[in-house]
This record gives sequence, structure tokens and C-alpha cells, in this order.
Amino acid sequence: MNKRRITPRFIGVALAGLLASLLIAGCGQKGPLHLPEADSSEAPAAEQEE
Repeated sequence: MNKRRITPRFIGVALAGLLASLLIAGCGQKGPLHLPEADSSEAPAAEQEE
């Protein structure tokens, strides 16, 4: 029977492929960053008194 070994070259190619796929896929928000406008008349929920 033919036994195959995992060679260092295969590991390097696999890691390079994984890194490339992660870079292509990206992470985080797609599109422009949305920052809600701060309204000075409303206090944040943590600071509101009941």
C-alpha cells in the first residue's frame, strides 16, 4: 500500500491557503462606518435617573 506523509511543504501551502482565505474573507463591518449622532438632550441609559 501507498503511505503518504504530511510534508513540511504541504503544511506551508495549507497555511498559506488558509491565510489567503482569511484575508480575502475579511472580518468586521462591510461598508462605511456608521456613527450615530449624539443628541445632547438625551442622557445615556446608564446615567438616567428614575
